[in-house]
Amino acid sequence: MKICIIGQGYIGLPTAALFADNGCEVVGVDINEDIIRTLNEGKIHIEEPGIQQIINKAAKSGSYHASLKPEEADVFIITVPTPFIADDLSCDLSYVVNGCRSIVPFLKKGNVVIIESTIAPMSTDNQIKPIFEEAGFKIGTDLYLAHCPERVLPGKIIEELIHNDRIIGGITPECSDKAAEVYATFVKGKLMKTEAKTAEMSKCMENTFRDVNIALANELAKICAEIGVNALDVIEMANKHPRVNIHTPGPGVGGHCLAIDPYFIYSEAPDTARIIKLARDTNNSMPKFVAEKTREIIKNHTSMYKPKIAVLGVAYKGNTGDARESPAFEIIQRLESNGYEIAIHDPHIKNNHYVGLEEALESASIALILADHNEFKELDYDLVLSKMKNPIIFDTKNIIKNCPEEIELFNYGNLYQI
Repeated sequence: MKICIIGQGYIGLPTAALFADNGCEVVGVDINEDIIRTLNEGKIHIEEPGIQQIINKAAKSGSYHASLKPEEADVFIITVPTPFIADDLSCDLSYVVNGCRSIVPFLKKGNVVIIESTIAPMSTDNQIKPIFEEAGFKIGTDLYLAHCPERVLPGKIIEELIHNDRIIGGITPECSDKAAEVYATFVKGKLMKTEAKTAEMSKCMENTFRDVNIALANELAKICAEIGVNALDVIEMANKHPRVNIHTPGPGVGGHCLAIDPYFIYSEAPDTARIIKLARDTNNSMPKFVAEKTREIIKNHTSMYKPKIAVLGVAYKGNTGDARESPAFEIIQRLESNGYEIAIHDPHIKNNHYVGLEEALESASIALILADHNEFKELDYDLVLSKMKNPIIFDTKNIIKNCPEEIELFNYGNLYQI
């Protein structure tokens, strides 16, 4: 079986790697020339455990190569971004539509086309299916179209692609059957067949559920800071109840799923999806909240004329280099606009403007933790004490444990003490 995968990012590349590692011939397509060149040199451009070894093996065996253009294949999988449109918060399908149109000249009867990109409910039926029908294909008879959304966690993508249950949403039952056969190549979880529109809504709701619950925790943190209660103690106590699981508050929500997908539902029914929108607004308010609390800490607990802030981490997800939609960038922008000197350190992201940990901490007034990397969970306190003047840490990810008394620590448990 030959598989052509459009998009070689955080989902497309791992998917390509697994198909290639399980006996398929795979061509990975991307419009970014640098990515294609890098992949054909046997290197990968994302940080994700396990992929480099598989791509090396596949490239040497000839089962994988990267290309700027699609090729004829048995299966075509679309894994391109789907941002939201700022005007109405609806799903921007332009990348998906362009990806679908790019494969039309290479399609033949009997092919399977799978959309993995997260899309708004009814998108496959109303906007994607017509592209192939206009090209002369009858869906479910001579072309099989399905929406099979990814549902993986950065840092564990390979493991979860293999073991997680998979939603297979076909336009027709025959489409679901054909798509399921494709994923049976390597998926060990259940292949759950359904309609495309159900698959679309299920994926959006998975991320919306998490976003709403994170918003509840973030709102709790704000309330506790306002009225003088330890939010972390509240969460710990409440979660002792057998049917309660309050999430952990943080600096905001990032990533290409939780920060975007809820809008796809909201835009379809804006008068009804009020809780979903309010949760998005709450999580979007956290960078402003964090920046304000950082300024209060600096004002009330330092005396430096020109305070320096050491920002530790900009990735939205710990132990990854994934900074998509990271709330850290808005926090940094807000603090820079207030005139603070900012030194950024993230051991998982390559950026010429970022510095090493020692340089970031040097003469800093406060260390602002915005990512839960292991490197920060195991922070070298001796280094902090030697480099910072009157060291202060503001831990927005609630990861610092056993902090020495010589370091003043702020987190969502004691913001009311600022």
